[in-house]
Amino acid sequence: MKTLAKTGPASTERTDLPAVGTMLPDYWQDACAHLVKKDRVMKRLIPQFGQACLQSRGDAFITLARSIVGQQISVKAAQSVWDRFARLPRQMTPRSVLKLKVDDMRLAGLSQRKVEYLVDLALHFDSGAVHVKAWESMNDEDIIAELVAIRGIGRWTAEMFLIFHLMRPNVLPLDDVGLINGISQNYFSGESVSRSEAREVALAWAPYCTVATWYIWRSLDPLPVDY
Repeated sequence: MKTLAKTGPASTERTDLPAVGTMLPDYWQDACAHLVKKDRVMKRLIPQFGQACLQSRGDAFITLARSIVGQQISVKAAQSVWDRFARLPRQMTPRSVLKLKVDDMRLAGLSQRKVEYLVDLALHFDSGAVHVKAWESMNDEDIIAELVAIRGIGRWTAEMFLIFHLMRPNVLPLDDVGLINGISQNYFSGESVSRSEAREVALAWAPYCTVATWYIWRSLDPLPVDY
């Protein structure tokens, strides 16, 4: 991974460049070259988005906490609740969250269930039940197994974490509606697509399924997702 350094005033930065201070995957150019060579749809899609690419911000605990806060509510509502919740502790750390009062968390707009999920997340991090420092050397499935043991985190959330936080290169989130819809539109003329058909399409993407998935998402929504 590499960090993009600030090169000038924000007003002069190109909109297709990643934001300042983000972490960028160092495999991106190699992945694009591979996908353009191996896949006709990628050959068409990739040139459309200039230098835009996957980027990662924040730390692991905050990323997962935000994913819990945002479950089953709109992006706008999630941001509003997160802003109120984030003002409660002096610093957003697992130990600080564990010291919060349930009533204060509920007043910030969190449901009882989400309070429980956030507390369980904080407990896992504070106790060392998740091996954050070891993740770099762990394989994807072992990390997913650690994350889904936390209440409120399922496989889809764990896969989004692998993509957007750890920037693992070969994640194929078959439970993602956007990926399936994008494969349907780009490869099957809009016809329904099964998981096995999607997996077959992705054979040409390996070992860069994450990158191909990102471009499939972009084909549906040109604005990059930023977690």
